[in-house]
Amino acid sequence: MSANQRVRLNSSVSGGSGCCEPDFFNERVLLLVMESMKWDVKVLCRTASVCRRLRATAKRLLWRELCLFRAPRITESLSNGVHSSRMSGGWPALAKLLFFCGGCNSSRNFVMSRSKPGHFVMESRFSKTSGRSFLMKRCRNDLLFVSDPCEHRLGDREDDLGVFRGVFRGFRESMTRACLIARQVALEETERCPYCGARVWSMTTAGLVPRKAAKRLGSHDGALEYFVCVNGHLHGTCWLAPLSSDDGVNGEDEEDEIDGSDGTGNSSAGDEVPNKFYDDLTVTNGFRNHVFNRRTT
Repeated sequence: MSANQRVRLNSSVSGGSGCCEPDFFNERVLLLVMESMKWDVKVLCRTASVCRRLRATAKRLLWRELCLFRAPRITESLSNGVHSSRMSGGWPALAKLLFFCGGCNSSRNFVMSRSKPGHFVMESRFSKTSGRSFLMKRCRNDLLFVSDPCEHRLGDREDDLGVFRGVFRGFRESMTRACLIARQVALEETERCPYCGARVWSMTTAGLVPRKAAKRLGSHDGALEYFVCVNGHLHGTCWLAPLSSDDGVNGEDEEDEIDGSDGTGNSSAGDEVPNKFYDDLTVTNGFRNHVFNRRTT
């Protein structure tokens, strides 16, 4: 075999892409490897950073499969059961939102002494009932999942910092988006969604923060700020007040919890949200050989 023939053969095997994988690269092998590792989020992050081709495969296929494996019920709700559908903002953004606390910086409505960086979380609980507490009455037909706040100590004040996140289903058709547009609320100039990078609205500036949102988070009224991006991802911060044994959610929220779920993860017949939704969803990230505390410093 001549040198020119060897060059042509090597070029055809590599596909001319400069990547080491052959054209017959089998995506099923990747799926089997990830399944054997229980879809470890950090392993998938490292895999997607190896080369351009693996990054494209992860974006198109692997992040979606991770969401289906690690958070099947919330993924079922957000995709209306159509797993092959496109997710607003992309599947990588949804995966990041499920397993990553985005940290926080000071904003015009929420001032902090210093920023807190983002970090992976071991476990997160997302609730549609909590999401209702963030919706104005006219927007109650929207479906929004919101996480419990991730607690951080700042050291310079008694209250802890709470960082929370959430996601709307079908945000483009939601009443929340319609209210923002009807009020001609401007998009923030400097703030961006930590999950998809899109521009955001400040719900505090828009005057669309229900008073019960603070109580649901265990915060003081007015001591919170949150944003919603054009793709329906929510992120926010609040000051968490120390709770006594007598503190809890109000009667309205408790009644909402009963109406929203029958205890099996399925919607009750009287709920205004269609049947395919679940509440109190706990998602785990599949980290291997790592130990994390719930409270970060």
